[in-house]
Amino acid sequence: MTDLDDLRFPIGSFSPPASSMSGVRAAHIQTLRLLPERLRAATSGLSDTQLDTPYREDGWTVRQVVHHLADSHSNAYIRFKLALTEDWPTIKPYDQSAWANLPDSRWLPIEGSLALLDALHGRWVALLESLPEEDFRKGYNHPESGQQNLAKALASYDWHSRHHTAHVTRLRTRRGW
Repeated sequence: MTDLDDLRFPIGSFSPPASSMSGVRAAHIQTLRLLPERLRAATSGLSDTQLDTPYREDGWTVRQVVHHLADSHSNAYIRFKLALTEDWPTIKPYDQSAWANLPDSRWLPIEGSLALLDALHGRWVALLESLPEEDFRKGYNHPESGQQNLAKALASYDWHSRHHTAHVTRLRTRRGW
């Protein structure tokens, strides 16, 4: 792995788990439960200048990462609900880089997105914990990446949560913040 890869993928790239047993899923759900708290801790005390620092050259700023997590996980929650209520719906992808460059992602304080993640993850975790085993075999069609069942999507958002939190914490370590 190159230095750029280490900065882009601080916890490595996503690799689907070999198993989707309930114990594995419980660990993924726990990551989603803890994301708001962990992200809040990772960004605690950062100044606007620090929030506007990219985690790597040509990367998003810390502020953009926080807003991206709110955007991405809002989409994920809706996708899960569609998969649970429709038969393999085709979901609409979005251009995450374009969203990250919209004014709200570039300039708004992060507190709104942190609060959104608190509420969203509270509902998402409650939903996930209420699902029977067979519901994790339901899924959706992604026009770019094909069929994804909810067990794999859950693992992906576990990784996504840890991946972006590590962008912030590793930047803080490198900069001595």
